[in-house]
Amino acid sequence: MTISKPTHLISLVLLLVTTWCQAREKNITCGAWHLSYDERAVTLSYNNKPLLSGVTASFTLGQRAISTADYERQRLRVSTVNDVFGKGKCVTIVCSDRRWPQLIQEFHIYPTHVTTRLTVRSDKQLAVAGMKPIIATAGELLSSAANRRLFVPYDNDAWIRFSSVPMAKDTLTTSYEVMAVYQPASRQGVVIGAVNHDQWKNALFTSDRGRHLEALSGVADKLTRDRRPHGVVRGEQVSSAMFTIGVYSDWRDGMDQYAQFNCKITPSRKWDRAMPVGWNSWGALAFNVNHDNSVETSDFFARHLQNHSCCTADGLTYIGLDSGWNAFTEQQLKDFADHCKANHQVPCIYWTPFVDWGKDGNRSVPGAEQYKYRDLWLLANGQPQELDGGYAIDPTHPAVEMMMRQTADLFRRCGYEYVKMDFMTHGRLEADAWHDKNVTTGTEAYNYGMSLLDSIFHDMYLNLSISPIFPAQYAQSRRIACDAWNKIKDTEYTMNALSYGWWVGQVYDYNDADHVVLRDATEGENRARITSSLITGIFILGDDYSAHGDSVAKARALKLLTHPEINRIATGRAFRPLWGDSEQSESVFCRTEANGDVYVAAFNYHDKPLSFTLPLGELGIDADDIAAIKELWTATSLDKSDPEMVIPAKDVRLLHILRK
Repeated sequence: MTISKPTHLISLVLLLVTTWCQAREKNITCGAWHLSYDERAVTLSYNNKPLLSGVTASFTLGQRAISTADYERQRLRVSTVNDVFGKGKCVTIVCSDRRWPQLIQEFHIYPTHVTTRLTVRSDKQLAVAGMKPIIATAGELLSSAANRRLFVPYDNDAWIRFSSVPMAKDTLTTSYEVMAVYQPASRQGVVIGAVNHDQWKNALFTSDRGRHLEALSGVADKLTRDRRPHGVVRGEQVSSAMFTIGVYSDWRDGMDQYAQFNCKITPSRKWDRAMPVGWNSWGALAFNVNHDNSVETSDFFARHLQNHSCCTADGLTYIGLDSGWNAFTEQQLKDFADHCKANHQVPCIYWTPFVDWGKDGNRSVPGAEQYKYRDLWLLANGQPQELDGGYAIDPTHPAVEMMMRQTADLFRRCGYEYVKMDFMTHGRLEADAWHDKNVTTGTEAYNYGMSLLDSIFHDMYLNLSISPIFPAQYAQSRRIACDAWNKIKDTEYTMNALSYGWWVGQVYDYNDADHVVLRDATEGENRARITSSLITGIFILGDDYSAHGDSVAKARALKLLTHPEINRIATGRAFRPLWGDSEQSESVFCRTEANGDVYVAAFNYHDKPLSFTLPLGELGIDADDIAAIKELWTATSLDKSDPEMVIPAKDVRLLHILRK
């Protein structure tokens, strides 16, 4: 007798065969992207050219790194995906072995980019010390000797710099959270970066002159300010950060796209008013700030500046007390805030939520007197962690929340609407342990503390000063670099960050170029420093404008800060570098307006005059389409057929190209 198999069983078998593939090779194409799988490795290609070959992945349990190549069995599944990044194909590789937890590689392939992450899964709790979702050999697009490689710092402390280094030099091996590799001549580039920042500190490593590349979740080193290894992530299922991979005809567009990808995961903290313009006391007054000189500064702005275009789009200015305000009485704090409001100004103030500056463990915590400061210290190897002169404190400790509430109540009682939050990196340090036992990494602790800060100061504008770039959803703006004052070196340093970090102002609402100080500098240096802030983000001045303040600085303010055409540039939308071929700072930056007009800022950081020809071709502008070219600082015009000029030493030229 012949026994026939049920047709539905045959269909099920066929479905399983087509869904889970153990064949030697599998090819998946979506748009310009192509993924091929050959036994134990993946090759990712773009326009038929290998971008990443021999892609494997690994995770660390205890001291052992376990790779996809170590597993006995691998299965591949292909399905469709439709999520915040678009429609595409999902390629899942499941690695199984009786010795190890299940390991899952995921690639989401969209027409314009790819995302990937690594997940480890078990029926018992795991403690994963690090994950590498990408370990690969780089193709020509990434490893060409003509390329430059972008280094993005973890934070902005200690005057760290962005850098763009020729690939042939092989001096750069690590970039934090994101990395770009590009050719300055064609501008074509590859951008790879983490787009979620909830548990891990992430990095991109390259070696062998760019031919080897790794993406890591779990970095902790000198430049993350850590003194101990990255904490483990616990759970029955643990995933790396999701990394996005994109190839772009213009690497600058790739960095903009990377910023927007981050905002799809965690939207920025929105502000329903105009971009802040105003003053902060630290630039010149520092700890000499007091009730009288701050009130006099408020009056100076009201009488001389904010009624002459040095104000926000809605006519306000933001007048702020920095460190030193704690010498004020509460009545003085309220009186200053009331005075600002009477002057049509927004009162601003300062705080450092994750630092113990006293470093005395026996002191009681203000607002949480049942605790001593030693209860809050964030220990590494049993010792307090000192950074920038203060001890890091645990963002998950209940005393920190109590201090936040007490401080927010004081600010709210007195009428403050904007808070500069400083030295935030302290809150993201790795530690021996945290008060909340569910927290096991510095990033988890930082998210815990910043989420509290966001909710407790929910009705105030938050501006981060010294801080990591990510996570970015808890404040409206962030300092693009470390402290900068008045000299051309300060402008050059700020422009280094704008050269390669302009896009940070898209994961936040705005960048911050730090307070602009005019005293003790040449007028050219003043113009350059003012311009550096106008083209970066929020525009904050820093001189002593009180009755006893520097008379030259006040005179310069009246001369240089009252140009409507120049001040109109301060919208918060950052300029981009024109080229990206400098290891330090670009000198030419541009921004295209909605009406087609183009602004160009050209800096001379040197001691001698510089001849400069406006590169219309590289700006993508035909001379026949130009109505006029105006230089705004000198109120002169350029000949569009021969747009040459001389930029004086330590100065800037700011050009408005009007289109027909």
